[in-house]
Amino acid sequence: MTEAPPGPPPGPRDPADGWVDLPDGRRFWGRAGAAGLLVVAPDGSVLLQHRVGWSHFGGTWGLPGGARHVGESSLDGALREAHEETGIELALLRPRFAVRLDLDVWSYTTVAVAAPSALPVSVTDRESTALEWVPADEVEQRDLHPGFASAWPRLRPALAAPDPVLVVDAANVVGSRPDGWWKDRPGAAARLLDALGALAVDGTPVEPGEGVLPVVRRWPRIVAVLEGRANDAQDAAAVEVVRSSGSGDDEIVAQVRRFAGSPVTVVTADRGLGDRVRALGAETAGPGRLLALLDA
Repeated sequence: MTEAPPGPPPGPRDPADGWVDLPDGRRFWGRAGAAGLLVVAPDGSVLLQHRVGWSHFGGTWGLPGGARHVGESSLDGALREAHEETGIELALLRPRFAVRLDLDVWSYTTVAVAAPSALPVSVTDRESTALEWVPADEVEQRDLHPGFASAWPRLRPALAAPDPVLVVDAANVVGSRPDGWWKDRPGAAARLLDALGALAVDGTPVEPGEGVLPVVRRWPRIVAVLEGRANDAQDAAAVEVVRSSGSGDDEIVAQVRRFAGSPVTVVTADRGLGDRVRALGAETAGPGRLLALLDA
């Protein structure tokens, strides 16, 4: 646990810094809405912030986060605020999903991210007095911020659910579009990896379902399997690149087995490969569906 002395509340730093008052008397911070980062370690512990006394619901435990800037995405806002308040290494975090509390005139988005371990953190501003990695079973024993206390019973099962995995048959996808790939396979593969990297960063929107905290965005784990000359393509950020030294199909089957228990979708138009991975419980999607998503 890290600690810092409290201090006076900071003045406005962005046009979105300010209160939003609801007709029922409730008030919320952030004219453009707010976002918080729910960081989860492999053992299930979550990073909690003890709020400084002068803050809204001061003295309670909640998530690092705060007001979004004008035009800022929920993910970017949650990451920025968490880094400002904890110093956590953002490059090591993998986005998983986002849920949103929408009150029409104000919204709060919780972005869940996976950390490779209980990463080092420190109190880096005056909005909190302590930071602590708290085991999931002990979260409800803390004096929680009312908003987080209400959300936690819904968030915890979502954290336990496996993340969707997208396994991409890169050779099949590249070969489905005549863009000169036969002249430069490493270059064509690199273009696909870059596009997949953008998808991995942006995530995919989810049609909001019923409930108080619907999932509004997911970030699937993306695994791209290369083979042959395409193995010379450079890696792309946020995409796991697997270079097959033999059969690309066999490697894709191995990746489906690796993620057994998770919802896996294999992107390929190869019928034989499709039969093999569906026998293992995976779903399949044609290259056209992926390319349309990437083009969008």
